Amino acid sequence: MAVKYLGATRRVIALGSLLLAADASAEQSIGDEQPLRVEQLQRCGDLLQQDIQEFCLNVSGLDNSDFQVKLNGIPLQAENLDHTDENIRVRITSADTQSGPLWFEQHDQASNPVWISLKGSHVVAATDQELAENMDGLTTYVDLVSVIIEESYEGAEEAQRLAEKYGAEVVGIIPPLNTYQLRLPVSNLDARDALVLRLGSEVSVDAVVVEESGAEESVESETDELPAADDQDWASNRFLDAVNYYKRRLPRQGGDIETQPIRIGVIEREVDFDAPDFADYLGDCRTDSLRTCVYARDAVAPDGHGTTVAGVFAAAWNEGGNSGFLRGLDSVGPGFDVIVDRNSDAGITANIAASVNLVEDGVRVLNWSWGIHRVGAIDIDGEEVDSLVRSGIAMSGYEELLEEFFLWLRREHPDVVVVNSAGNASSFSGSDDYRLPSSFVTDQLFVVGGHQQGDQELQVDDPGYVVKRDASNIDMRVDITAAACVRGSSLIEGEQGPAHCGTSYATPLVAGLLAAMMSIDPALTPAQLRMLLRRSAMTIGEEYDFEPTDADDLTAPILPSERANELDHPDIGLSARLDMYKALDLTVQSLDRER
Repeated sequence: MAVKYLGATRRVIALGSLLLAADASAEQSIGDEQPLRVEQLQRCGDLLQQDIQEFCLNVSGLDNSDFQVKLNGIPLQAENLDHTDENIRVRITSADTQSGPLWFEQHDQASNPVWISLKGSHVVAATDQELAENMDGLTTYVDLVSVIIEESYEGAEEAQRLAEKYGAEVVGIIPPLNTYQLRLPVSNLDARDALVLRLGSEVSVDAVVVEESGAEESVESETDELPAADDQDWASNRFLDAVNYYKRRLPRQGGDIETQPIRIGVIEREVDFDAPDFADYLGDCRTDSLRTCVYARDAVAPDGHGTTVAGVFAAAWNEGGNSGFLRGLDSVGPGFDVIVDRNSDAGITANIAASVNLVEDGVRVLNWSWGIHRVGAIDIDGEEVDSLVRSGIAMSGYEELLEEFFLWLRREHPDVVVVNSAGNASSFSGSDDYRLPSSFVTDQLFVVGGHQQGDQELQVDDPGYVVKRDASNIDMRVDITAAACVRGSSLIEGEQGPAHCGTSYATPLVAGLLAAMMSIDPALTPAQLRMLLRRSAMTIGEEYDFEPTDADDLTAPILPSERANELDHPDIGLSARLDMYKALDLTVQSLDRER
């Protein structure tokens, strides 16, 4: 029996009597081995310098012997590396290379690959000493804010002028959005708020973004036991049927459709590469150009939000825990890249900075399994929402930042889609008074609610086969619902991981499906993707004649135009539930018609 020992500095698995019975020499050899892992990656040095960019990494498992650092498969020169214990500083000349995966090699080991973006957007996170509690009882940044400069101004020059005028320092940048992060010369919230008012009154300033996030605040999630003994909730979205269809209909040899590789950006912190679900993504994943690849920082434990979300895309099959949709397509797939990155721990601003970099690096699908509510938001029962809330001043800044992002996306990258979780507050997704970013109305933003297995034994296409999760946010802005419960990853091969439930995990089901649809027809626009998604949808819930009744509409109701204009179609007026198989089938059919 082989037991994987992961090193005392990372985690210890209690082995009990099995360890006592193990051979002493085998125990010693296992105990000496520590995996090579990239645990942290941040921009460092002069963040405003774009020609030569520096990255600081924390790498565990390195010893004092020689090692190599490879970027896009090419070893970096020793003069571009500074090594101190587990801390590595890497210098990269932007003109000489492109964004891509970076990993370490030493002895016979390779680390997890992390994605190095050279597009330059980066914001700084506050330390514990730079945080305070505001009047709403929320954690907020004391001396770090971001200013969105009006489009008619040259952003970098104007940000520097404002910094000099107010005694501040430019410490972070998101150039495509004309957004610049300033460190203010203040030490308390009263002084910060006064300076924010002065900055906001500048003619050149569109908005000031005040960050209200703790340095390690978890993103939106909800974890509990599965509602029933059957944990195959994905059957309600015809997950396996979709995998089988893609593999059968799109063979690599002799097929009439040539699929195209698609990059997916997942805005999360990290993934646990010690879990069997991700253990074979180490090193140079692109030695096989047609497989799914995952690039991410390494997590300490397998039950984190990022590991579970990424697992819905890319977890290995039959290894324990999760099973990734795109990974299931590997035998015929075009080579999907799943890039997990969150830029820094600087809250919503960092999410946007990471998203900008990833889009500029060629990502077509962004997975946003996060969202926030305004203080005072109410749920469907009229009770006040008490999780993931932000003050009015923070929400107004975030709204302006998100608006700039989606305007830039529409202008510069109209083929990119963002898939966002509806939220888990039993509230409303579509009101900008209550919730961001799901309340934005744009073809490029898809909003996903969550459902769970029902108690009745019905056919899978029956509206009662599943029921809405009580916690899932609802209303007309939700495009579609998907299964909200999934088994997470585990460190033990073949072991079933813990249950994770929430719209965070329904979202990557839709995002992965959209990536697969794009791989079949890369020319599909966001509007066409939404049309195919809704036309293929099964139903959930009762009919409400197109009007919300007692706040029970789960999604925008299915319209006659989404059912071939059949006014008496039984689906009309019902809410939409993801059908992964039918969506792929309609995509292939639409491609055939185009020919």
